[in-house]
Amino acid sequence: MMGFWQPGTNLRDYVSQNPPLVTFFLCLLTLAISFICFSSYSYTHTVPNPDTVKDWNHLLSSFSQHKFCVQANASSSELVSPVPSPLMDKDSLVSSTKTLTTLHLKVPLSVTTNSNSGSLKNLALHTAFRASQLHLGGTESVDVTLEFLTENDSYTCLTIRAPAHLLPMKLLPPECPEFKKNISPLHVEVSDKKPAASQTCYSLHSQDDPTLTVMLTQDERNVAVRHLMEVSVCLLGVCLVLCVAATLTQSLIRRHHWNGLDIQNEPLMET
Repeated sequence: MMGFWQPGTNLRDYVSQNPPLVTFFLCLLTLAISFICFSSYSYTHTVPNPDTVKDWNHLLSSFSQHKFCVQANASSSELVSPVPSPLMDKDSLVSSTKTLTTLHLKVPLSVTTNSNSGSLKNLALHTAFRASQLHLGGTESVDVTLEFLTENDSYTCLTIRAPAHLLPMKLLPPECPEFKKNISPLHVEVSDKKPAASQTCYSLHSQDDPTLTVMLTQDERNVAVRHLMEVSVCLLGVCLVLCVAATLTQSLIRRHHWNGLDIQNEPLMET
């Protein structure tokens, strides 16, 4: 008498007869294995914090997406400080000043220009952004001054003045040292259009600095690994249940098939 509980044979028959369910099973199994691999990687390596929307690498990368062009009607390179509007009352002026933060930092930015005659040594650029142009959200103004003291240098001094809530304050680049030589900043306009042939424009190039990326702490990584392993175990359990159900279903089908053959053979045996 043949046994109906044959897991290998039953599972092979079920796979050949049910391609959609097999595809679903393979998807679950692949997902479980992926979670296990990712949890193992997260346990042994530092991982960027996905909850940190903005850091200095993102901010510096936003600078490199724009061109800085000299104003066509600029008559002086002297930096003129903005004058508060006379319509602004004293209380609102004090309130807005308190919320502004000024940082003087050494950042991984280099500069190039489209002008062959333009020197990049002892160069300083000043401009103003809207916060939305730097992907910081909001419409507040962000004042930026960049100082390039030597050519072909991958680092520059950045002076940025903006509301504190717009700037990533968790991991700051190192402070830029004070220079004895004073450089008059050149007024430039932020432009995303193709400049005219006679217009001098500057482009910034950023480099990702791993020290400026906010990473998960060890405790946060442990929590993430535990959750990934819990989900992986659940998925593997579902895969096991599907395998057992497939073998049992195929056993019942085979038993029903043999019972049908026995019923058909009984009249022949009696005759």
